[in-house]
Amino acid sequence: MAQAAAVAKPPAPPRRRRASATPRRLPYLLIAPAALLMLGFIAYPVISVFYYSLQNYNPTKPWRNGYAGFDNFVHAFTEDPQFWQTLTFSAKWVVVEVGLQLLFGLALALIVNQTFVGRGLGRALVFSPWAVSGVLTSAIWVLLYNSQTGITRYLADLGIGSYGTSWLSDTSTVFPAAVVADLWRGVPFFAILILADLQSVSKDLYEAAEVDGASRLKQFWHITLPHLKDAIVLSTLLRMVWEFNNVDLLYTLTGGGPAGETTTLPLYIANTSVDAHNFGYASALTTVAFAILLFCSIAYLRLSKFGGETK
Repeated sequence: MAQAAAVAKPPAPPRRRRASATPRRLPYLLIAPAALLMLGFIAYPVISVFYYSLQNYNPTKPWRNGYAGFDNFVHAFTEDPQFWQTLTFSAKWVVVEVGLQLLFGLALALIVNQTFVGRGLGRALVFSPWAVSGVLTSAIWVLLYNSQTGITRYLADLGIGSYGTSWLSDTSTVFPAAVVADLWRGVPFFAILILADLQSVSKDLYEAAEVDGASRLKQFWHITLPHLKDAIVLSTLLRMVWEFNNVDLLYTLTGGGPAGETTTLPLYIANTSVDAHNFGYASALTTVAFAILLFCSIAYLRLSKFGGETK
């Protein structure tokens, strides 16, 4: 009996129940409809643009349709002076708009971050232009710039300028007039994001700086700005992309004129595709614009060290 007990094997451990695969797949099943919609409404149009950029495709001239290779890109870079003109203006538009919007947005955020009577109402008035669409914004400013009933009429009554002057039809004034109109709508975006980040700055830092004798300027430079770095980088990047793709405001405000002075690359693409029906060449221009935005965005994030520690 002792030998039998010694030779007896220990009881086998209880078998673990196999985990069901359904709970693990459930999250993927839940996001599958949204993923399919994204593929349908985003991936497919993007792939189509890349495809048509290699084609000659104009529904009004079907006998010319067919594979073009890189001819559309060669034509854009070597034979189309309007491409370089619109690209240059797009860069100018982005730099001026984003720079001024950041400057005024930061100033507004610092002002409404202070404690004063009616601060809630003041914040609402500052942020309200951001809720207005680009087309409605341009309609408002078209009325303000109207030569008969707008700003120029009242300035002429004061002896400044002459009657019948239209800032939107003069090549020397159309750019600053368009910049002011877009500033009215774009500044609140920066103010909103920067103000939200300002709320998280610890007041103890400012109190310690005051004890050490730091001035308001030094507190802003060494405490406020480093804390706002990521918010400024992110908001600036978003506005750079949006301003580069700005079509609605400029199209409604100036139509790209006068004499093409305010035609951005996306507006040129829209005119090429919608008005000229040259969808192949417009797709090639869109691909170039996509490559420019992708390169500039990556370079900007690398140079700004977004997400890194602030020294």
